[in-house]
Parts: sequence; structure tokens; C-alpha cells
Amino acid sequence: MDPLTIEVTDLRQWRMCARVVWYRHCLPAVRPITDLMRHGKEHHLQEEGREERRSLRTYGLSVGERHFNLSFFSERLGLRGRTDLAIAVPDRTSPDAEAVVVEYKDTEQRIGPHIKLQVAAYALLLEEEWGLPVRVGWIYQIPLRRAERIAITPTLRRQVGDTVAAIQAAITSEAMPAPPANRGLCVNCEFRRFCNDVV
Repeated sequence: MDPLTIEVTDLRQWRMCARVVWYRHCLPAVRPITDLMRHGKEHHLQEEGREERRSLRTYGLSVGERHFNLSFFSERLGLRGRTDLAIAVPDRTSPDAEAVVVEYKDTEQRIGPHIKLQVAAYALLLEEEWGLPVRVGWIYQIPLRRAERIAITPTLRRQVGDTVAAIQAAITSEAMPAPPANRGLCVNCEFRRFCNDVV
């Protein structure tokens, strides 16, 4: 696999702290697995069971086929990833079919642009894989039992491509990116001990 193919989750992380992505790709052996990461994976698995019982009305739909944990790879987009949930509406064989992507988040915080970018990246991968338009994505906040609609706009689509290109350039050059503007993110970062210029 091309090392310059970027994980979709890298796009979200790049918006928060580009250095975490740089460490992951340029120094892959140093990343520790944190309790927060393990906790998030467990909650995603539990949510899949609840999702099977949940009405599609949560996503503004009356009908649709649910597909869980689909893996995608696109050389053209320079992306790879695994969706939490993809829904074909009404199904993948209908002439007027389209698709919807859903991302679970174990958070009560406001949905920021970094998460919307992640949803847009999954939407582009899903479009390419299924050959169906994806106009809408959803972010399901597990603790709140609430879904937020995300329009997959031309601006978001451009931002996906621009972010992939920026990450690829950083990996190729091996030049460490600047620290995040919000240094509060550094307090609990697993890479904090590697960054000598942050508090």
C-alpha cells in the first residue's frame, strides 16, 4: 500500500494538531495506545448493536440498507478508512439510489469542523466505491443519543483534497509541522514528551 495514502482519521487529527499525524507517519513506532483510544473502540462496537435496533428516522430516512464497518481504499483520493455506517437509500440497486454516511462519536462536545471534514472524506470514499451520490452525512453523538446532519458541500469536498495534499507534503518533506494554536490540546497528548517547544 502506498505510504502516502492517508487514513481518514488523519484528516480530523490534522485539523486539531498536525504534529500527531506527522509522528504517526514519520515515526510510527513511537505512538502509544491510550486508554481513551481503547474506550472509544469499545463504545463504537456497542453502538453498532444499538444501531441495528434504531429507526432510520434518526437520519431523516424512512427506508434504507445499513452496512457496518466498510473498509475503503482510493488511490485517486489518496485515502483509506473504515466507515462506522453506510446507508444505501432505498437500496444499492434502485435507479435513483443515493448513499448516506454515519460516523459515531463518543463525545458531548459541539461538533467541530475537524469532524465534519472526516465525514466528508468518508462520503467521497463511499461515492467512489458504490458509484452513488452522497449529499448528506450524519454524526451520531453516542452519549447524547443525538444525530447531527452534515451537508457534503463543494467546500467540504475541496477541503478534503487540500488536507490530503498538505499531509502528503509534510510526510514527504519530513518537516515537523508547527504546534497547534490551542496549546490546551497538548496537556493530555500522548506525544507531548516528544515536542520540546510546547508547555
